[in-house]
Amino acid sequence: MSAQVKYRKEPFRLRLVRNIRQHPWLYIMILPAVAYFIIFHYLPMYGVVISFQDYHPVRGITKSPWVGLKHFNNFLNGPFFWRLLRNTLSINIGLLLVGFPLPIIFALMLNESRSGPFKKVVQTITYMPHFVSSVVVCGLMVIFCRGDGILTFILSKFGMPQSNLLTYKQYFQPLYIAMNVWQELGWDSIIYFAALAGVDASLYEAAYVDGAGRWRQMWHITLPSILPTIVILLVMRVGNLLSLGWDRIFLLYNDMVMETADVISTYVYRTGMVQMQYSFASAVGLMNSLVNVVLLIGANALSRKFTDSSLW
Repeated sequence: MSAQVKYRKEPFRLRLVRNIRQHPWLYIMILPAVAYFIIFHYLPMYGVVISFQDYHPVRGITKSPWVGLKHFNNFLNGPFFWRLLRNTLSINIGLLLVGFPLPIIFALMLNESRSGPFKKVVQTITYMPHFVSSVVVCGLMVIFCRGDGILTFILSKFGMPQSNLLTYKQYFQPLYIAMNVWQELGWDSIIYFAALAGVDASLYEAAYVDGAGRWRQMWHITLPSILPTIVILLVMRVGNLLSLGWDRIFLLYNDMVMETADVISTYVYRTGMVQMQYSFASAVGLMNSLVNVVLLIGANALSRKFTDSSLW
């Protein structure tokens, strides 16, 4: 009888050491990125403990008294909770419904163009707004929405008032969503252009031989080919439904539109930086992050169940 040799999986530590010895420069190149995440993302996580304290800068984290879930309860039972939740979800869902499919449609339409120079010019023009500072973009938005602004003049022809549009609470969210879509449309489409570049050209040739037109080729070849990319990005967007950058809203909103413009991130900024309620603001931010994690895990589970694509 021949001797049976049992396969023993090599421990992870030994594999890591061997890989480092074989490819030392690759690990040296990745060190700055690892150091960045450790210093600026993981080490600051220790600060979330102030969410359970009445933190005072003079006493520090170690000597501030512990209060448990006091700040979480105050936020959930506070007068602004439902308004903040409604506005954050409303804006993010609007961005998801409008801002998510438009880059896909834009990439598909531009991919059908056979003019190389035209595609390059259009891509360059649509990429450029992403590199413009948010302060500049919001400043332009304020100018365009003034009583004598060009956007106000155009919209007044469709029945909207010819006065400062940013003072009307019912117009703030649509204007904010439109501004974000304009600025990020071209940039968000880059990953779809990359996915489209990886589609096998022989599939189109075979479909053309079988009599399929441009529309059927796009519907039965292009879309299924980039579907995994779409699903992954959709999962990531759903995982950020309660995350909304405070800077642009902070630059645009005013007391007249607070009812529809105030979101969780701006509330955290006001309570933490302006009112110096550090523990309360940290508790709100921590709760917001935990809900986003739950949404991300749930969206990923649904994606894994109904499709073949998921983050993990």
